[in-house]
Amino acid sequence: MSLSPVGALKHSGSLFAMALDVVRTIPRRPFQVREFIQQAWFLASVTILPTALVSIPFGAVIALQIGSLTRQLGAQSFSGAASVLAVLREASPIVTALLIAGAGGTAICADLGARKIREEIDAMQVLGIDPIHRLVVPRVLASMVVAVLLNGLVSVVGVAGGYFFNVILQNGTPGAYLASFTTLAQLSDLWAAELKALVFGAIAAIVASYKGLTAKGGSKGVGDAVNESVVITFMLLFVTNFVMTAVYFQVVPQRG
Repeated sequence: MSLSPVGALKHSGSLFAMALDVVRTIPRRPFQVREFIQQAWFLASVTILPTALVSIPFGAVIALQIGSLTRQLGAQSFSGAASVLAVLREASPIVTALLIAGAGGTAICADLGARKIREEIDAMQVLGIDPIHRLVVPRVLASMVVAVLLNGLVSVVGVAGGYFFNVILQNGTPGAYLASFTTLAQLSDLWAAELKALVFGAIAAIVASYKGLTAKGGSKGVGDAVNESVVITFMLLFVTNFVMTAVYFQVVPQRG
């Protein structure tokens, strides 16, 4: 990747143009159902277990930090509400995005990069087959669907882990922890988290596909493309998360 401003602007424009091509190509028929199912199953198989294992310490750390803070303030009854709020709003979509980009995105980039190096992409274009429609769109949709499902898994495991560490390790009250769920949290928080996961999954798949289709320089070029796709995806995810969170707080009234 070029480090010059002109090169960075060129890559940004090409990435945005590819994202628009993906959106424009989604309604095109025939839809690649078999490719979509294969990619969704592959992404789920490589991310479910790591996501569940990572979400446990995330929920535990949040519960321990919030439990300690609420104890100092004399508001232990709100520890459950604050923990659930932190897990639903921020931890779940972020963990999901990191695993989708780190595990699924790298596999997508490596697969498409290898096809590009072997000139399979050029052969498809010569035959009149659109690589965006045939390869990229199923992967983007599969990443979005799996991200939404993983977000629900992270939410459940994170909240359960927070409950365990708060009640068992910090001697919290189980009834107060469960009863305070709806004190601050609301259903719109869950929908906002699912929307974040949907957008994050699309970003991860589009960036990985773009870097894979533009890989060059042999196997070393594919490795460099995989590394660059992870870095770019993480940067875009954190910026997008900030923007979506700021918009959410302005649009949805919060409970006091």
